[in-house]
Amino acid sequence: MLSLRLLSALACGFSLAAAAIVPHDNHDHAPTPTRLPTQWYHSEDHHAHALFKRAPSDGANYPALGSPEWRAPYPQSTPDPNALPKQWVDALNAAVAAGKIPNIPPTTSTGNNNPVYPNGMDPMSDQVCSTTYKCRKNRDVMWDAPDGTFAISFDDGPQPASNRLYDFLQDHNEKATHFFIGVNILNNPNEFRTAFEVLEDDIAVHTWTHPHMTTLSNLDLLGQFGWTMDIIHKSTGGRLPRYWRPPYGDSDNRVVAIAKEVFGLTTVIWNQDTSDWSIPSGGTTNEAVQKSMTQWLTGPKKPGLMVLEHELYNQTVQAFIDAYPLIKSNGWKTISVAQINGDSYQNSHDSDSAVQRVDGIFVNAPLPSSSSSSSSKSLSSSTTSSGSTSFGSTTSSMSTTSAGTSLPASPTPPGTSLQQGNGAVPLFGASATTVVAGFFVVLSSLILC
Repeated sequence: MLSLRLLSALACGFSLAAAAIVPHDNHDHAPTPTRLPTQWYHSEDHHAHALFKRAPSDGANYPALGSPEWRAPYPQSTPDPNALPKQWVDALNAAVAAGKIPNIPPTTSTGNNNPVYPNGMDPMSDQVCSTTYKCRKNRDVMWDAPDGTFAISFDDGPQPASNRLYDFLQDHNEKATHFFIGVNILNNPNEFRTAFEVLEDDIAVHTWTHPHMTTLSNLDLLGQFGWTMDIIHKSTGGRLPRYWRPPYGDSDNRVVAIAKEVFGLTTVIWNQDTSDWSIPSGGTTNEAVQKSMTQWLTGPKKPGLMVLEHELYNQTVQAFIDAYPLIKSNGWKTISVAQINGDSYQNSHDSDSAVQRVDGIFVNAPLPSSSSSSSSKSLSSSTTSSGSTSFGSTTSSMSTTSAGTSLPASPTPPGTSLQQGNGAVPLFGASATTVVAGFFVVLSSLILC
């Protein structure tokens, strides 16, 4: 009697166990995925990134833009040449000792006229080559845009009037280079943030207080360049500007050399001037600006146009807005000035690319343990096929994520972590977990069947 009952229980139990290990793919409906997602973040083309996007940085902790800590290091007006960082002064002295800085005396300001050189020095000579006097002999100076190209840039920002310009540029999907004045960045951090973070435009140097640069001593020049470089560097996630434009177009071989040899900056002038800055004072009118723009835009496309324009006042912004349809209707290709020759910054391709961390504001002095931030773009002139980005003699391997944070790379085998780590061992085509479950079904059947 007991044996018969035992056999019945076993038969019942094995029937239930067999049912328990019928595979799901034998069902006649489409399978429903139930695995955990293989990544916890949205892909880079997901709309959420547009809502909360942050520009990649070099990984350093910089003070928040506009905060008291951010403002504290900077001069409120003309920099004191006796209060400059030693690193800057040492770099200048090294360049002078190496014979890289021409010994040209400063000019004397003459009010509204061009600065004058002492002792009858010729500003157009090979030795001096003053851009104020339109000398074009120095090949380190940019004057023209590529043929058929209208290079967009604006001087003297950021200003409250900049906001309308930024709205227009964004609405028309145009990129521009903003030659910013250092004290204006200090006083208008919100406009700066819009230009860099929202528009993702290119930021360049227009000195700290907008002086005639040829009138300054070498140390005074150091302060005008250095503080502007520094505030841009610390406000853009560690980027180093690649370009600068001299106020009033006033530069010469000495000024160009200090910009290049000490700070790695390329000098940019212009080949057409609207004089738009003088509209509010009656020096010109918007009608006169439009007449000049019409003449240039309907004329030859060789060379391309590098027009001096300003984001200084509402009137100067309006002058560009009024001329914009002519740029497009006459078939000009538009480009940001800083993108003419590739990378917009010395250590990054643009505002949406990886940033090479450097020591202070000198790209030729990278940190030994530099880190890079992720991006969908690579530096156009220095990315190797292995994914390492090289500047000078320093190379850092970049592991990227869509969130803009550098993480150590690690290979991931196929499947989810649950599938990889549950320790299941197949037995007769079923996992050990399933077999154990079947055993308990049999045991239960001894009682229930």
